[in-house]
Order: sequence, then C-alpha cells, then structure tokens
Amino acid sequence: MNTIPADAATVILLRPCPDTGVKDIEVLLVLRNRKSSFVPGYHVFPGGVLDPEDYEPGMERFIRCLDRKQAVRILPDMSHPEKALGAWVAGIRETFEEVGLLIARKKDGAPVTMETDEERLRFGRYRQGLIKGEIKFPQMLEVEDIVLPGEGLHYFSHWITPEFLPLRYDVRFFVAPSPAGQTAVCDGVELTNHAWLRPSVALKDYEAGKIGMVLPQIITLEELSRFKTVEEVIASARERHVPAILTKIIQLDGRDVEVMPDGTIFENRPPVYSWPDK
Repeated sequence: MNTIPADAATVILLRPCPDTGVKDIEVLLVLRNRKSSFVPGYHVFPGGVLDPEDYEPGMERFIRCLDRKQAVRILPDMSHPEKALGAWVAGIRETFEEVGLLIARKKDGAPVTMETDEERLRFGRYRQGLIKGEIKFPQMLEVEDIVLPGEGLHYFSHWITPEFLPLRYDVRFFVAPSPAGQTAVCDGVELTNHAWLRPSVALKDYEAGKIGMVLPQIITLEELSRFKTVEEVIASARERHVPAILTKIIQLDGRDVEVMPDGTIFENRPPVYSWPDK
C-alpha cells in the first residue's frame, strides 16, 4: 500500500564561513537521534511536519511580507491550498524547536536576538514548552509581540520520499540566513548533535564515510557548493523553477539503488531510510 506523504518543511540555514581568508558559505547540518523512526543517525537540515496550528485561520496576522494567496502562488502543488502558508510557519517553528534559532522580528522590524542571559532563559522556556506540547507557537508570538518574516525564507527545492516506504514526507526546502545574535543548540531529543560545514566539506565527509546523508541533502549540498556567498544562494532561489522530485528505489544487480526523475542512478549512495546494519 502506498503511504500518503505528510506535508513538511525544512530550512537550510546559511552563514558566511568564519575562517579568515576563506570566501565560502557554511550550512547547518543536524544529526538525527539513532532511535528516530526516520533516517536515524543521519545528518539532515532542521525541519519537520506541518502542524494544524501552522496554517490555522488568523495565523497570517503573525506573518509579514507574505499572505495566503502569495504562498499558494509559490507552492501551487501543495496537497491543500490552505496549507501553503503553513510551510513557512512550520519551517520557522521546527527550526526553533530543534536548534533554538528563531527567525523572527519585533514589531519595529528589529530582529529577535538571544544575546543576554534573560533572553536565552526566556526563549529557552518557550522552546521547552513547544517541544513538550504545553504551549502553541502562536501563543509565544502573541505574548512576545513578534512576527515572522515571510520574505526571510526562500523556496529552494521540493522532495518527496519514495513510494512504498512506511514513512513518507512531501518536503519543501527553504534557504535562509542564520539569525544573528543567536546560537544553535540541539534539542537533545530528535537531534543529538549539529555542525556548521562548508557544503564541499560536508560532501567530502559523506564520501569518506564520516557522516551519513540521504539523497535530498546530498543533491542540495552539491547545488550549494557552487555558491560562495549567502547572497548568491538567495538570489538563485528567487530565480529558481522548483519541480517536485520523486525518486524511485529499484533493484539493480541485486542491490537497492535510487533513481532520479531524469533517470540518473545513484549506485554508490544507497537509499537508507532506517538505521543501516553495521
């Protein structure tokens, strides 16, 4: 039986490489818990499934520079049009829950920061409340009187988990500059570690067997490795045509391989969607 994929969003956080003399970008990769039901023990980008609260009526009052009609135009193939705006909200919410980075602004336009002990403690309590299900994301936005910058996330790619797998996701990938004045801290539940890596270095680590990744992350990093600044990535995202990518898993010479829509076969990158036997 073919499982219907759940709508999800992921955010590729970018920052300039801090190494002196190196003009390049770094991307945040997070390590999924080995006990997770989906790609356990693998490096991914922060993200997760859309919650009903992400696209509930009235949610747009917390969003600037993006409304429901615009979201539908950007994501015309969303499973339900009313969910389109929720992709941006889910991406921001999941990024905050998973790594503690909040892409948000105060009403005066100033970015939300977590530089003081009081700010870190206050937003840390919100984060734990969200993870435990004690509060909802709109409640935090209401109390803090902050808004989400719809123009801060740029649509980059669209991946759908291959058919016939027990867990499937219809994922919208966004790129965004990492928020200033904040530090990534993994939740310790879904994620157990994180690393800021240049795309080329992450790919070398993958090829050397130092980290595990699945095809959406690999292809995304290959694309990002062509850029040297965050601004170049965002400019590219604004001009991109984003097709849905649904790969297939087939048997080739007795081995599972993953096949892209254009027929490209990835033989040396097995489609691992559960913890590999080692």
